[in-house]
Amino acid sequence: MTELSSKSKDSSKTLLDREGKYLTFALGPEEYGLEILKVREIIGYMEITAVPQTPCYVKGVINLRGQVIPVIDLRTKFGMETTEVTEQTCIIVVEIVQGNRQFNTGIIVDHVQEVLDIAGDKIEEAPQFGATVDTNFILGMGKIGNSVKILLDIDRVLAGDNFAMMNQA
Repeated sequence: MTELSSKSKDSSKTLLDREGKYLTFALGPEEYGLEILKVREIIGYMEITAVPQTPCYVKGVINLRGQVIPVIDLRTKFGMETTEVTEQTCIIVVEIVQGNRQFNTGIIVDHVQEVLDIAGDKIEEAPQFGATVDTNFILGMGKIGNSVKILLDIDRVLAGDNFAMMNQA
C-alpha cells in the first residue's frame, strides 16, 4: 500500500513540475500545447524546399535568416488528413534536443491560439490506451475550462528524426 501511495506522490510531483506557460495551437479540431521555453519563434507559412528521400511528414527545409531549418508537417506526423494552407497556417520554430545537441525545427500547424499559464493541478497524466498505443510523447492533458489541451513533449514527438544531417545541409 505504501508503494502505491509513493508512486502516486511521485506522479503528482511530476505533474506539478509540468505547470507553466504553454503556447497552444490547433490541428483541425484538436488543441495542443508546447512548453513556451521550447518555442523560438512563430513565422507565417513560407515556401519550403523539398528534400528527397525523407519521410512524408518532413516537408523539407526553409532558410530562416541564413539558417537552414527542417520543417515537419505535424498533421502528417500524427496521421491526420492534410489540409490546404490558409492565412492562419504558420510554422512554429522549436528547439529540440537529440542526444547532446540542440536543433531548431519548424512544425506546421493550422493556427496558433494563445499562451496559457497552466497550473500543475490542471494537468493530468496521458490516458493509457493499452500496450499497442504509444503516448510517451504526451507530457499531460491540460484541463482549461471545459476543454482539454494535449500537452506535447516536442523532443519525443520528433525523436528518431535525423535532423542533424538536414541542419548541416
